[in-house]
Amino acid sequence: MGNYQGMMTIVSRKELVKDVYEMVLEGDAASFIQAPGQFINIKINDSLQPYLRRPMSICDYDQHHIKMIFKVVGEGTKILSEKKIGDQLDCLTGLGNGFVDLECQKAVVIGGGLGVPPMYKLAKDLVEKGVKVTAVLGFNSQNDVFYKEEFEKLCPTYIATMDGSLGTKGTVLDALKENQIEFDKYYTCGPEKMLDALVMAYPHNGYLSFEARMGCGFGACMGCSCQVKTKPYKRICVEGPVLHSSEVIVNG
Repeated sequence: MGNYQGMMTIVSRKELVKDVYEMVLEGDAASFIQAPGQFINIKINDSLQPYLRRPMSICDYDQHHIKMIFKVVGEGTKILSEKKIGDQLDCLTGLGNGFVDLECQKAVVIGGGLGVPPMYKLAKDLVEKGVKVTAVLGFNSQNDVFYKEEFEKLCPTYIATMDGSLGTKGTVLDALKENQIEFDKYYTCGPEKMLDALVMAYPHNGYLSFEARMGCGFGACMGCSCQVKTKPYKRICVEGPVLHSSEVIVNG
């Protein structure tokens, strides 16, 4: 169906943990989301500042609603967090290529920090297809953990925290090994170091959603280009954000 620009209305807004917000938008633009892992690009203000739209990952969606989770990290997200129910936002939807290969018997969805939200809708879709799903969610500490209960309602869920305050002490990779989680395919989103570690440990049968700084969100500015094995580069906003593990070049 392609991209779509339209106004969406804020119908729900709440703080999940410190500086992390869940927001639900309502509008026809939601119907242009076709797969978990796609993203939405939001114009924060009518004024010139901030100038660039902000890309946001999508936690869940239906034909009329988009649920997103974001963290306040700068001016744009601070302004967004202060929006009120009933406010309208200019949104670009249907952006990027999401997780479309859901054919497997056993899958693990792996989210790290703000990479957790897109894993939720993916887990829902996998469960609906009859796939045996396990979730592994990684955070810095128990104070940062969100959506644990929501995932537990869908599938067995394991938590990893770097300080060991909840679940496995260490990374999502440590949690995978400690709990001896078996899978045919893995799907993941999170910090690049986490994704690199997963590709090194599991070079096959993985789909990884990469976070990148995006200027336009639809491939015109080339600002989010990255090198891959299959071609000179891919634009994360168009050919990504989801890449197969076989084409990922590990940095460092």
